[in-house]
Amino acid sequence: MTSPESRPPGCAGYAPFEEELVNAMNDFVNAAEAPDFDTAGIVRRARRKRATAIAGIATALIVAGGGTALASINSGSDTSKPAADSTGRDTTLLYTFDDGATLPIDMGGWDQESVRVQFLKMRVKGEYAKAATGTCKPGSVIGVSPHSPQTVDTGDTVKVTLCAG
Repeated sequence: MTSPESRPPGCAGYAPFEEELVNAMNDFVNAAEAPDFDTAGIVRRARRKRATAIAGIATALIVAGGGTALASINSGSDTSKPAADSTGRDTTLLYTFDDGATLPIDMGGWDQESVRVQFLKMRVKGEYAKAATGTCKPGSVIGVSPHSPQTVDTGDTVKVTLCAG
């Protein structure tokens, strides 16, 4: 397209093609509707998605943590306990959560590594000793101190007695 200054003298305005092109572009610009964005709705949906994602993740973490704690509780079967506990030591630990709720955990028959992992989750220290009895599986828990009905809080030390065989 040529500029009006570069036209030969005597030509006023645009050539028919140039004029038609300019009119077509102006019609296009004036006729095209600008998109209408609902910015408040977009922000609201983004916040809702974010809140839902955070709630889902928090729920998954709580369920995973609670599931781990529940999995550590003996579910009523005596398959993990020693055949006979002639020592008279109690193996049930009563853990107190930060909100005051308590959870009994029967550690009878657990091995030292399982106890160590559970203590890490509960943020409790463990001291381990072995006692000789002939009625238990070597390396399994035959007693904890303090035991139920005494409670154990975060940071406490629990003495664990393992079967020496």
